[in-house]
Amino acid sequence: MAWTNLSSIRQLQKSLNNSVVRPQLYFKHSTRCGISKMALKEFEKSGVLTHSTADFFLLDLLNYREISNEISAISRVEHQSPQVVVIHHNEVIYSESHGTIDGEKIVNILENL
Repeated sequence: MAWTNLSSIRQLQKSLNNSVVRPQLYFKHSTRCGISKMALKEFEKSGVLTHSTADFFLLDLLNYREISNEISAISRVEHQSPQVVVIHHNEVIYSESHGTIDGEKIVNILENL
C-alpha cells in the first residue's frame, strides 16, 4: 500500500466521509525536519502501510498547513509534527506525535475493528 498525498480540503472532506466505511490515517510530516523524517521512516518500517483495511494519507505540512489546521479543528487533536491521526466512523481512534507514534499499535487497532 502506498501513501496518498493529501493536498486539498476537498480531498480531506472526501476522506473524512469515507471514514464511516474504513479508517483514514493522516501522517502530518514536515519535510524539513529531521525528527519528522526519522518518525516517518520508522513508521513505514512498522508494516502498517501493508494493512489493506485503511486509507493512508501523507500531509506535507510546509505546503498544506491549512489542511493540518482543518484536521485539528475537526478531530479536536492539537497540531503537532510529526503526528498521526486515525479517524474511523468520524471519531479519532488514535493520535500520537513525535516518538510516541507506534505503527505496531495502529496495526493492532486496525485488526480489532
